[in-house]
Amino acid sequence: MTEIKRPTVAECEAAAERLRNIVVRSPLVPLHFYNGSTDILLKPEIHQVVGSFKIRGVFNAVACLHDDERQNGLSTVSAGNTAQALAWVGRHFGVPARSIMPQSAPASKVEAVRAYGGIPILVPTEEVFRFLREHAWEEEPYAFIHPWTNRDVMIGHGTMGLEIIADCPEVDSVYIPVGGGGLIAGLGSALKALKPSIRVIAVEPQRCPSFYASRAAGKPTTVECNTICDGVAVPYITQEMYPLIDGLADDAVLVPEDAVRSAIERLASRNKIVAEGSGALATAAALATPQDQRGRTVCIVTGGSIDMEKLTAILSDAPLS
Repeated sequence: MTEIKRPTVAECEAAAERLRNIVVRSPLVPLHFYNGSTDILLKPEIHQVVGSFKIRGVFNAVACLHDDERQNGLSTVSAGNTAQALAWVGRHFGVPARSIMPQSAPASKVEAVRAYGGIPILVPTEEVFRFLREHAWEEEPYAFIHPWTNRDVMIGHGTMGLEIIADCPEVDSVYIPVGGGGLIAGLGSALKALKPSIRVIAVEPQRCPSFYASRAAGKPTTVECNTICDGVAVPYITQEMYPLIDGLADDAVLVPEDAVRSAIERLASRNKIVAEGSGALATAAALATPQDQRGRTVCIVTGGSIDMEKLTAILSDAPLS
């Protein structure tokens, strides 16, 4: 197994230059409290061109390919947000982009992939993870952008760390959702390099605790996943990613489903931010942690691609179908 080295600040700065005219520098916005408290800051990546932070890593990875590598087209595996980013980037470079997606992916994400010009390939969920585990992309002609283990993807995500430290140098803790681990690997590396004292908190849904369970076992572990946080519904941490994430995360916390729903409602009603389940995870975790344990806090609102029917049910406190 090849060790994945932490992205460096210099690499993240080079990526930021590539992304200069592609991504929005998302601001740090105080989570709304009626008492005026500003100790929890939100970084709303929902305002990126594809509605999530994924454009940072995917664009950087594709931009780092040689022209001849891109010409056969791009490929990835995704629950939806990486697929949207790849579709947008494929159109930007004028090459086809296809994404293997679970049949259970939210309809809004599948439709968005098509709207950006991408090709969604819908398969059973178990087939998605078989494709990844068996490295099936190696048998195909496309330039495959792995959503977690591709180091250029991590480096692109690390650009958020540059922005956070520049905008809030006094930050104590950053809460980061974990699926396959590409976000925390890139962002956590940048944060730790710039401010070693910062606390990086890995956040997962209680009903898909792949990193939490792996850390408890001391090795990568497979878990069952059944959560509204489809963006992080990854049932295992890969052998390559586990040591990197484990070395970056100061703590790992789990969030119950009802707390995710509550955070989605709170972000919408008070901050006027539409977040999907995985996008609300960090906020839910921070709200459940006493202020004296987390200090000045930043929460990554990773994406906002939520089906309108699901959002309506959450806002009206109705059962999810």
